[in-house]
Amino acid sequence: MYSAQVLDHFQNPRNPGDVAKPDATAQVENPACGDVLKRSLRLAAGRIAEIRFLAKGCVPAIACGSAITELVQGRTVDRARELEREDLVDAVGGLPEASNHASHLAMDTLAKALDQLKK
Repeated sequence: MYSAQVLDHFQNPRNPGDVAKPDATAQVENPACGDVLKRSLRLAAGRIAEIRFLAKGCVPAIACGSAITELVQGRTVDRARELEREDLVDAVGGLPEASNHASHLAMDTLAKALDQLKK
C-alpha cells in the first residue's frame, strides 16, 4: 500500500525532535484525522542550518514530516518556499489518494514556520 520511501521515512525518520534555540517553530493539526505536526528550524548564514519535526499521526504524516526536512535543509528561505507539494510527494514515492492530507500537513507546517521568519 505504501511506497518503500514512505516506509523508510516512517521506520527511520530523519531529523526527529526539536531544534534547540529555534528561529521559528510551527505546529499544525488536521482536525479531520487528528494528525499533528510540529516543525522547528534554525537559520545560519541565511540558510536552514537545522530543521526538525515531531509528529503524532499516520504513517504518511510521519514520512512526509521526515522527508521535508531533507528537502529543505541547507536551502535559503526563499528556495525553501519554492518547494511544491508535488516535490514532497515524489520524494516519498507517491501517496495513496486517502493519504494526500499528510503532504498538505507537512507543507502547511513548513509554510507557517517560514512565515515567522519574515517578522
